[in-house]
Amino acid sequence: MAKKTGNLAAMKQRAAKAAAVAATPAGSAPAAAAAAPKKPFNIVQFSREVRAEGRKITWTSRRETWITSVMVLIMVVIAAIFFFVVDWLLSIGVGVLLKFANAG
Repeated sequence: MAKKTGNLAAMKQRAAKAAAVAATPAGSAPAAAAAAPKKPFNIVQFSREVRAEGRKITWTSRRETWITSVMVLIMVVIAAIFFFVVDWLLSIGVGVLLKFANAG
């Protein structure tokens, strides 16, 4: 395992924070979060944030969607052929075994 190099003071500070979080009881929130008052629900701000997040969505183009759909269809056909052949071979094998079992 490689040794991490870094700022010793920053590492100690992170360790102290982790220890403080670990020391708080599981059911209670840290003191900073418990002291902050809860803001009332604002529908206007909520709708602005939803629209802003909606603008960040990148949709695939029609061409990309078509290509991906064709690739999925090809893979389904290949898998269906593979399983059909394996099932056919296994059924022949089981038939041969049953013939030997009945003949003996």
